[in-house]
Formats: sequence, C-alpha cells, structure tokens
Amino acid sequence: MDERDLDPDPIVQLQAWLDEARMHVPEPAAMALATVDAEGRPSARVVLLRGLDERGLTFFTSTASRKGEEIRANPRAALVFHWWELGRQVRVEGAVDEVSLAESEAYWRTRPRGSRLAAWASRQSQPMSRGELDAALRAVAARYPGDDVPLPPFWGGYRVAPERFEFWTHREDRLHDRLRYERSGPGWRRERLGP
Repeated sequence: MDERDLDPDPIVQLQAWLDEARMHVPEPAAMALATVDAEGRPSARVVLLRGLDERGLTFFTSTASRKGEEIRANPRAALVFHWWELGRQVRVEGAVDEVSLAESEAYWRTRPRGSRLAAWASRQSQPMSRGELDAALRAVAARYPGDDVPLPPFWGGYRVAPERFEFWTHREDRLHDRLRYERSGPGWRRERLGP
C-alpha cells in the first residue's frame, strides 16, 4: 500500500474501501465496536455501519443496552472493519455522541417491521428467557398491528466522530502495511507504522 494511492481524507478513503468490499464481502458494513464501562472494563461486539459522512460513522441500537450504558459513562469508542477476503482492515477511534431524534426516526422507518417489533420486545443486555421474549414480541405485535411501529424512547443512533484512522493491508511474511491518519487542526496528518 502506497500512501500516495490513498485519499488525504480518511473518510473518503474508508468509503472507497467500503464500496470495494461490497463487491467481495458478505457483510461489508459489519464492524466491531469496543467501549469501556465506568470501571474501565472493555467490551466489544459487532454492529452495522448505517451512515458515513464528514461527521463520522453512525450505528443504531438500544440506548438502554450495555453499550449504551458504557457510552454514557465513557463517550469514546473504537471500531474495526476486517475484510479477510480483501486482506484489509480499518481501525477508527473517536468520541461518541447520540445522533438527533430526526436521524434516528428516519433510519427507524427503513427497518423491516419485524426488526422494529423486536427492538420493542427485547430488553437488550438484560436477563430474559426465550418465553419472555416471545411473549413480549406477541404483545408488541398486538399493540402495533400495522406497519406504523413507533420509535421506542430507548432506541437511537450513535455517531463516532473520528480522531484517528488506521488502514491496514495484508502482506506476506507479516510485513503488513499500516497507515495512520490523525486529526491535525482542520485536516489530517498521515504516517506509516511498523507492522
């Protein structure tokens, strides 16, 4: 990987790699999200990228979930995309903010009805038997019989405002290429890292 071949804006570069991954990877928008709780205990899980622009990377979830609680306690996160089929990885680090209610509602309306009902039924990250979950889903489906399933007050989007990116490509003998972008004033500073 030659830094001259990468866009000077890491968000533009990430979009280019995502576009290429869509042709070769089953779920290119899957990214590991790492957060830290108030006591400094890390946790990670896979979420889906649902928005990318100059403001950052957006995903949606239950705000009452473990990740929601951790983001409230420590509003910073790390993300990792790994596209094995392409021999590429992108790491992102930055501060996290909730997106606007309007953005959450707009995305909510694009979700299939079943996904919207499931969000209402699940007490995400809380102990719950399968029977309780199935009963909650039946109750929610009865409460909202049509396609008009409103946005729950405990569900919304988060945006990671990137401060650091790392683009990685596989090379034989583990001499991989790593290029880091870091915020520098209004722009970005790039440097190569040892593998």
